[in-house]
Amino acid sequence: MDANAFRYFYNYHFAENRSLWDRYIAPLPYAQFLQKAAYSHGSVRDQIVHLLDVDDVWFSELQGIAPFDPLPDATGEDDRAAIRAHWDRVEQKARAYLADLKDEMLFTKPITEPDEDKDLIVWQVLLHVVNHATDHRAQILRQLNDLGVETVSQDFIFHVYEHP
Repeated sequence: MDANAFRYFYNYHFAENRSLWDRYIAPLPYAQFLQKAAYSHGSVRDQIVHLLDVDDVWFSELQGIAPFDPLPDATGEDDRAAIRAHWDRVEQKARAYLADLKDEMLFTKPITEPDEDKDLIVWQVLLHVVNHATDHRAQILRQLNDLGVETVSQDFIFHVYEHP
């Protein structure tokens, strides 16, 4: 396990996030983007906002900095441009951290707050963030399928095949 492996893994994560957005979210009618769902975090919009907020919180904790201000709740106006811009800032924060990541950092415990996270090792957090996002992307893909959108797999191995 080394820092380069995590940078590679995160290239998959960022690519899947962008693919989800570009293929499905951008062209989705806004009413469907906001459509309530009883599962997990609700609408496709709320799932996306949760996914990006969690990424932001974890990378902020790893760096000992404050996360960005959360996005406001949906107002009825199409806020996808603001969400995408916010997501881009979160990705840039993560990419900056990963660019400076050294092998020896993977085995440190830099998180001091909240208390429940203080014993987490960097590599555990990094794996968790991608695993968490994969779970929520799968939930979103299912929601999109239920809305009649034809979706494709997000399997890591397909990324590996395309990016040896």
